[in-house]
Amino acid sequence: MTGTSVDGDGTVRCHLLISGRVQGVFYRASLRDQATARGLGGWARNLADGRVEAEVEGPAAAVDEVVAWTHEGPPAARVTGVEVATRPPTGERTFTVRR
Repeated sequence: MTGTSVDGDGTVRCHLLISGRVQGVFYRASLRDQATARGLGGWARNLADGRVEAEVEGPAAAVDEVVAWTHEGPPAARVTGVEVATRPPTGERTFTVRR
């Protein structure tokens, strides 16, 4: 999943579009908790069309774990799809929830 965009120190950044019943079930906060527990940076926000958009950055193995989590998420979420695209790392070290 992440192998194409890893920089020299093993850092990767993934852009995620998560579809399904993911707004209103604290999905962004749960995603932030998953990312920060692994020391990852990035952000998440709700989109007007009902999806959650996010970027997660850090060591490739930890990013892979969070991307795998997005396919299920918290029990109240009903994820129907996750689009993943790799992007060049930016050096972001914290994870924020955007409005």
